[in-house]
Amino acid sequence: MYKIAVVPGDGIGKEVMEAAINVLDGLDIDFEYEYGLAGDECLEKTGKALPDETLELVKNSDACLFGAAEESAADVIVKLRQSLKLFANLRPVKSYPGTKALFDDLDIMIVRENTEGMYITGEEEYTDEGAIARRIITRKAEERIIRYAFEYAKNNNKTQVTGVHKANVLKKTDGLFKKILYEVAEEYKNQGIETNDFYIDATSMYLITQSNKFQVIVTTNLYGDILSDEGAGLVGGLGLIPSANIGENNALFEPVHGSAPDIAGQGIANPIAMILSAKMMLDYLGEQEAATKVENAILKVLKEGKDVTGDLGGNASTMEMSEAIKNAL
Repeated sequence: MYKIAVVPGDGIGKEVMEAAINVLDGLDIDFEYEYGLAGDECLEKTGKALPDETLELVKNSDACLFGAAEESAADVIVKLRQSLKLFANLRPVKSYPGTKALFDDLDIMIVRENTEGMYITGEEEYTDEGAIARRIITRKAEERIIRYAFEYAKNNNKTQVTGVHKANVLKKTDGLFKKILYEVAEEYKNQGIETNDFYIDATSMYLITQSNKFQVIVTTNLYGDILSDEGAGLVGGLGLIPSANIGENNALFEPVHGSAPDIAGQGIANPIAMILSAKMMLDYLGEQEAATKVENAILKVLKEGKDVTGDLGGNASTMEMSEAIKNAL
């Protein structure tokens, strides 16, 4: 039995979480769900966006499913990533049928460093002139994420890793990243994995004009955040992009989309990103057969195009689409 921490959060997070749990219940796997509070609504009720008991719940689980947070996102998801040392953020960019994907053959994994760069809580302050943020890049963290990307490539039959940076301008911070990239790459040369690198601005263009250049992208925190949202635009929107946050002892899985307060409570949110996040959780837990079943069920529903939400051209509610995927298992 797996102990799963479930933190629905705000807005559509609750709705897509219910949809994902419904699909997981269709598998022959025992899950024990324990629910925790976090987000804006939690802040209003308890005075804390991320209560200590929720942090402990996630820390002591086999994995965590997280929905979405509104304005308190930095105090919730960023704190969870840093407190639990979830150093690797995996964001797949993959084409699925029946979507608004610009290309039908995309299968890119963006591996994003999760613990430093521009997103460190407390490293930003006001000054007399305005404000300043410190961008911290360490050898330990960058070597860890780069090595993770190469291991991911090796274990998933990928033959290329691309590093993304801006070392021509940020010569010390991104220069260090690039240096470490090629140091680690030397260890994987004989394993059939090629290495290249591009500037962040060029990569943003190449994702649109030459997307087949990429298999695994590894980059720092801010760049990875931007590129994964661009990738979502290539494959039909944020409603289709899951993510994983992996550490040495813990893991958290969440859709890339936010809480979408404009449609919250209407039951029309696309649950695919949350269900695919649950699929990534299954992979992490070693339940590859179940993970494949979930993805195949999603593919079946998308190909048929009948029980899909409005953003995909259908009329199904969030739970109707969830039921269709569960039935397809």
